[in-house]
Amino acid sequence: MSHPYRIAVQLQPQHADYAQIRDAVLRAEEIGVDVVFNWDHFFPLSGDPDGKHFECWTMLGAWAEQTSRVEIGALVTCNSYRNPELLADMARTVDHISGGRLILGIGAGWFEKDYDQFGYEFGTPGTRLADLAQALPRIEKRLAAGNPAPTRHIPVMIGGGGEKKTLRMVAQHADIWHSFADAETLVRKSAILDEHGEAVGRDTATLVERSVEVSRHSPAEVADAFVAGGATLFTVGVSGPDYDLSRVEEWVAWRDAQG
Repeated sequence: MSHPYRIAVQLQPQHADYAQIRDAVLRAEEIGVDVVFNWDHFFPLSGDPDGKHFECWTMLGAWAEQTSRVEIGALVTCNSYRNPELLADMARTVDHISGGRLILGIGAGWFEKDYDQFGYEFGTPGTRLADLAQALPRIEKRLAAGNPAPTRHIPVMIGGGGEKKTLRMVAQHADIWHSFADAETLVRKSAILDEHGEAVGRDTATLVERSVEVSRHSPAEVADAFVAGGATLFTVGVSGPDYDLSRVEEWVAWRDAQG
């Protein structure tokens, strides 16, 4: 059964053995989520900063084989960590492994420890955004050249809220926009996104799905406001080692009650 709203879980690949992550993926699919995300970092973002952690895209390949129904992806891939053509071919491969269930989430990057410890140039927010703007058409070109071609148009999700640069990239390239904002800010920035869409000749109000993070809130607290703001994809983030999915179950139940 299809729903007007979609529920995702971000299984943060930190503070857990891989067996615990694998189990959480299985439980998430059984609960009935629509999407399972991880993230693209090399160290934990909370708790022990040097705790257990696993790499993003290797994991997505495993999830593509483990799962059968859910879409999978990174929320979000850091553009700085991989050559754009390589990333495109990785995405094409995981698309085929999963039978057409990959979402290509991508952003400009921000976590300085990743850059320092793995030898990437951190630069500035401006240079990282410029790199992302250059990478997106290269990714599209490489995807179009792949043999075999992707099984479908791989949805591109861009995360971020910069009004002048990031939202213009969303208008040009994205199928999903992930907003790190409350409902009031979502409404304001969504309108700015549509202005960029008009400028680039793209109907972003129709073509770009609005995605929000709801990890700290129940549906009763925020669902109505986010829905009124245009959101249709709701993501709950959970960390290891236990991967408590009780909040995810609340959101799945809310989704199912919407008809």
